[in-house]
Amino acid sequence: MRQISLIVIMASSFVLFSCTANNIKIDNALGKFFTENNVKGCFALFDNGTGKITVYDRDRFFDSTYSPASTFKIVNSLIGLQEGKISSDTMTIPWDGIERSVPEWNKDLTMYEAFRVSSVPYYQEVARRIGRERMQFWLDSIGYAQKYGKQPLTGPIDSFWLNGTVKVTPDEQLGLVNLLYFDKLPFFRTYQEMVKRAMLFEDNSNYQLSYKTGWTGWNASTNRQVGWIIGWVVENKHPYFFVLNIESESRDFDMPVVRMKMLKDILKKLGFLEGKM
Repeated sequence: MRQISLIVIMASSFVLFSCTANNIKIDNALGKFFTENNVKGCFALFDNGTGKITVYDRDRFFDSTYSPASTFKIVNSLIGLQEGKISSDTMTIPWDGIERSVPEWNKDLTMYEAFRVSSVPYYQEVARRIGRERMQFWLDSIGYAQKYGKQPLTGPIDSFWLNGTVKVTPDEQLGLVNLLYFDKLPFFRTYQEMVKRAMLFEDNSNYQLSYKTGWTGWNASTNRQVGWIIGWVVENKHPYFFVLNIESESRDFDMPVVRMKMLKDILKKLGFLEGKM
């Protein structure tokens, strides 16, 4: 029997919810969204109320590991806040004056703003302020990316979530957002609420959609790029948690556009986003 790793509620105390034949539904019909976009990947949706999970590509979901890329900003934010390196989601880190390819990064940013535009330099500075010892302490405490054992932080402290030094499974990602939603991670509730506020991108009469994206960019050594969207959709005050993980072997693949289109297409196929749930 496999299990989905729900990251620890408190240090060294893992919380798992079991996946059996009774609560896992393999939905191969979702494969068409991957085929039509010429990508490999997996998707999972967890209904917290029923304990049921819908999965496409079960093996990839449970067993494969990937760089978390910018989805790590969820954890980086929480650690930075808990350690006092970010005083609040309105704390500004001044722009270093270096022009980068994303115009939204080239200015002073608050945590809230940096999270929503996924500013790499902002969060690299946060990681440097946290430092290796405290970063390792918190990753160990919450069991982050440790389904297959502890992953010591090596190399630059400001890039381990980008360069493949630390890798996470899609089921661990699903566990992370589940515990965050219910304020069950070992960080002050106020800080978890700040991160959730930054994750809320769509809020209308039919649904709320909260998420964090991640993208490794093109990797010449593996000839692929990997993308994530992790988060939850709330309809009728009921949360459903999701993880989308995709990879493309095309250097010119438009990851930001395609991954979001895929997420919404899949959610609509499952009955979401249209006021039907």
